[in-house]
This record gives sequence, C-alpha cells and structure tokens, in this order.
Amino acid sequence: MAKKSCESLLCFLFFTISFSTVSVSAQTETCDATTGVFKPNSTYANNRRLILSTLPSNVTAHDGYFNGSIGLGPDRVYVTGMCAPGAEPDVCSNCIKTTSEKLLQKCLNQMDGFSWSGEKILCLVRYSSNSSFGLLVLKPESGLYNVNEIKKENQKEFDSGWDGLMSRLIGRASSSVRNNSSSTSSSSSLSSKYYATDVASVPVYGNIWVLMQCTPDISSKDCKLCLERNIDYYKTFYHGKRGSIIWRPSCFFRWEFYSFSGAFDDIDAIRSPPPSPPSVPSQTNITKENDGKISGGTIAGMVAAVVVTIILIVVGLIICKRRKQNKDIALPTESIQFDLKTIEAATSNFSDENKLGEGGFGEVYKGMLMNGTEIAVKRLSKTSGQGELEFKNEVVVVAKLQHINLVRLLGFSLQGEEKLLVYEFVPNKSLDYFLFDPNKRNQLDWTVRRNIIGGITRGILYLHQDSRLKIIHRDLKASNILLDANMNPKIADFGMARIFGVDQTVANTARVVGTFGYMSPEYVTHGQFSMKSDVYSFGVLTLEIISGKKNSSFYQMDGLVNNLVTYVWRLWENRSLPELVDPSIREDCKSDEVIRYIHIGLLCVQENPADRPTMSTIHQMLTTSSITLPVPLPPGFFFNNRPGSNQHAQGSETGQSTSKSITSSVDEATITYVDPR
Repeated sequence: MAKKSCESLLCFLFFTISFSTVSVSAQTETCDATTGVFKPNSTYANNRRLILSTLPSNVTAHDGYFNGSIGLGPDRVYVTGMCAPGAEPDVCSNCIKTTSEKLLQKCLNQMDGFSWSGEKILCLVRYSSNSSFGLLVLKPESGLYNVNEIKKENQKEFDSGWDGLMSRLIGRASSSVRNNSSSTSSSSSLSSKYYATDVASVPVYGNIWVLMQCTPDISSKDCKLCLERNIDYYKTFYHGKRGSIIWRPSCFFRWEFYSFSGAFDDIDAIRSPPPSPPSVPSQTNITKENDGKISGGTIAGMVAAVVVTIILIVVGLIICKRRKQNKDIALPTESIQFDLKTIEAATSNFSDENKLGEGGFGEVYKGMLMNGTEIAVKRLSKTSGQGELEFKNEVVVVAKLQHINLVRLLGFSLQGEEKLLVYEFVPNKSLDYFLFDPNKRNQLDWTVRRNIIGGITRGILYLHQDSRLKIIHRDLKASNILLDANMNPKIADFGMARIFGVDQTVANTARVVGTFGYMSPEYVTHGQFSMKSDVYSFGVLTLEIISGKKNSSFYQMDGLVNNLVTYVWRLWENRSLPELVDPSIREDCKSDEVIRYIHIGLLCVQENPADRPTMSTIHQMLTTSSITLPVPLPPGFFFNNRPGSNQHAQGSETGQSTSKSITSSVDEATITYVDPR
C-alpha cells in the first residue's frame, strides 16, 4: 500500500509540473454502484457493451447528440452521447469511441457510469440502469485542480473579476442556444444547447479560458443550478487554485490560464498568451537570439526547471518513506471537511439528548445540518490511545465506497483534539437493537430477516470484489449493521477495515482487533485475515439472525466452550436444525428455505478458510435454490463433548494446527486486542 502511495505521489508531482498539458480525459471516468452491480457476461453487461459500441455512429448521425436504450426490464441500459458544438464527425466519433472504451475498462460491473472527456474536443458518454432523460442529475460529482495557487495578496482582487465572469457565463450557458463570445450565429443542433466558452481578462493574471456545458435534455433552470453547484464546488474545495475541472452527470465546468481541448479555436478574443506555471517555462517562452543560439536566460530557466523537478521528486520520496515508517494514512482532500462549529451546532454541542450510543471508538450523536440533512456524528474519544489510526483509516476507506448497503460517509472534521466522522443518519438504529430484544425482535419477520441477510451479502460482495478497492471489513457483527427506514441493512464502522492489493489474498497482523465470537480461528490464533475471515463473521451473523440469539449467549460448561456455532453444529449432527429457528418467525417462514440459510451459515464457519465459500458463491447459493450445497465440515472453535469423540483437526489454508482451547469466544468486547499465538 505504501508503494502505491509513493507511485500516486510521484504522479501527483508530475501532474503539478505538467498541468498545462493535461487533457480533459485525465481520470474523468466516474463509476457509480449506488444502483447496484451486475455479473460479468450477464444480459446487462452484454447490452451495455452493445449499445456503447454503436454510440459513436449514433451520435454523429444525430448531429452530435444521442439518447437511447437497449434491452428490457432490469437488463435495460440507457445511454447518452454528446460532442461539443461544431465538432467534425470523425473527431466526434473518435472521442465517443475512446471515452466509451475507457468507461468499459474502468467501470467493470457498476450499473451506472459517465465521463466528460476528449483531447481535441469535449464529449460526454453516460450509461445507466435507469432513464434520467429530462432529469437533473447532480450526483456523483468529481473534480481536478491545478495545484499552483493564486497569490494571497492578489486573491481578493482576482476573486472579484473571476466571480463576475462566471456569473455572466452561467447566464449565457444556461440559455437555449449556443452562446460563445465570438459566435454570431446559433446552431439548431441539440449539442449546441447549453454550451458556452469565453476568454476574458482578470486583474493581475491576464486572460483566463472558461468552458461550461449542460446536457440538452434538462431545463434552462436546471442547467443554471447545475453550473452554480460546480462553481460552489470550486469555491468550497479548490478556492485559490489556478484552474479546475468539475463534472457531474448533467453538466461540466472548466477554467484555466490557457486554451484547452480545442474549445476556443473559433474565438477571436484571445488577446495574449497565458502566463506559464512558475515551475516550468512553456515552449512559447523559450526564445532564441539572432545568431541562432539559445539565450542565457532561457538556459538558466531550463536548468532551474530541471532542478525544481528533481527536488520535488526527492521530497516526494522522502514523504513516502516517512509515511511508511510512521504507518500514517493521508486523509482524502476530496472528502467534505466540516467546520467544528457546524458540527457543534448540528448536535446541540454534543448534548446527551442527541447521543445515540457509544463503542470502542467513542460516542455517536444525532444531528441536523442547516439545510435540514440529518446526520450521525462519530466522535473519537479524546482518551483513546488507539483511535486516531482507525479514524484516518475509516475516512480513507469509506470515502471511496458507494453502495446501497454501505453507510454513506458525508465528511469529517479535524480540529484540535476533536476528530469527527459525519455519516448519513440511519433511523432504525442497529440490527442488534431489534434482534436481541425479546419484544422488538417480533418486528423482524422472516421476510425482513431474509432481506437483511441478502443486503449484507451484497454489501460484503461489493467490498471484496465489486468496488475499486478490495476491502476486508474485519469487524462484521450485528451492532455494525444499521437499518434504514425500510429495514434495509447498511454495513457500518470501517475503523478496522484493511485494503488489499489487486492480487493479494491473505495478510497477517501483529495486533488482532475485532469482536470475539465473530472472529475466525485463523485470525485469533495466528493473526491471519483474508476475505474468508469476513465470510466466517458473516456465517455467525446469519445464524444469529435466524435464531435471534447471540453467539456469545451460550456459556462454558464442563470445561468446554459452548457458543451458538457449536450449538448449531450439534443440531446439524442430530438432524434437528428446525430447533434453531426463532419461534417468532417459525409460522411465517418456509422450512426448506430457512434450513438452506442455516446450511449456508455452517459452510461459512468451517474451520479451514479454504473450505468456506466466497461471497460471490454465497450470493449465488442464497438466490439460486437449484444449486446443491456441499456438506459442511465442523466449524472453528468446535469441541465435541461426547465421550471418546475425536477432535476434528482440519488445518487452515496455510497449514497451521487447529486451536485446542479458545475460551475467549464467549466474551463479546466491542474492540479487542490480542497477541496472536
């Protein structure tokens, strides 16, 4: 992970130096899994591939703008393609084709994706599982920025001119026809609608180049709102930067100190070349004397540029090394950082009335922002010696995740001793609040419980396989499953999560963290964790949901460990699995179906990680009743108390011996630290 961070930092340093040559196509592919994911080679995948392959010809055949769909029902794919006004057909077709290919490469199985891209022209490609024609779509948004900054002493004067220019251009861009500063005629093409470019002078810095565009299907009012949101995004996150690119599904905004993307070729108002970034002189500034020799000043500038480049790279390597040594985690700047006063106002200064609960991390409070958004604020305990790393880890991990079955991180706050995470508010508390209460568990009928198990499955599958990161949660349990207003599950608490490399399958840790009873045997005894560790936790959770009993509610008897998993295994051996089912759901559940879910739970808690199924296989087992389930082997931490019985000694996938006595599985501490054996 440290190596990847170093590579990213070096790319960042190069991006800093060469920003003036970066095209719009730089990492603008945005994949969105909030509406779900699809399987490889599924009907949806084939429909997406087919309609994107025909999009270049459809866009050029429809004067630069096309909106269509293919397929039926849940496999229907909607697509939009658009090129900037005046684009030559071949250039437009190539832009759409290249952008579509990049989307297919990056968005492997997300149901929605889009990209504003192009080097010679600007073009848009968007596909979706739902029709959004005529609708304003503001999420997800993203942006890039030039790391060079406006000088502080010039900022106020610059802002005055910049604000006026943007306000005027938004008005022109949101009108019904193309409106460039040099344009004297309008086009009837839809791609010309809601498009504006301009070059104008601002105080101190001379000319800036600006481009704004909306999709032509939305209203003028919505276009104006979308562009205003982009301007606000720049002011909130990139204020003071010398240029930025901000894009949403419905609109695009870019401004620079230089011309870009061929968008200004027809504007006659370009009055002077843009100033070069201070670190590297542009080619237009390398002058020659009359005798054909390069001037001394130019040579000095080139030497200075090389020296600055080397220094930046060296500094970057040093920073990477220190980060690796300190095991630090950089907070993502793209996440929303809240001011502490805003959070204090939202939670009534962390009043007891707003307190939702607390755990090893600290306390959780309900709050409401000024715009009416309800939030849940996770507050790191000031006396906690282990929480800061988990705090940073959770920001880094959750900020990159978007799925309907994962709790959404809205932002964070870091001021003084206060370290806060701001989440969407999930009204129905956590699963354990209902499941382990004798009265409240009646609200969880079999249909609800089955839906919860399915949602948890999809959420973990996204973490393990479908997100752009491979993430091991390491602390799956009932209290970390939140329930929304419709009792749909959302996985929470990523403080213990670990990011795996693309080809990485197993990792070891010197510090075991998590909750006893949900932790796999290879993790407790050897500090080894993998996706199969989460599978084990999922199996325990599934058995708890079906039985309504905590794994730790069974106690040690006759020197032998007894827990829910052990109890279920004995029921399996005695062919009496129906006894496990919570009495409150026995009347409304199908016996064969619930027995199948118990069977799957036992497959997940087998002692050997290699014997446990993957989450993708589990998802297929849960959704396809025709799949024959294998016979489970004894679970981890199982001790047969029948006289003369032989202990099962199946080793793990790395060959370690089976644990002989683990009594700590009955202790359900929220966060536990153990030295692995």
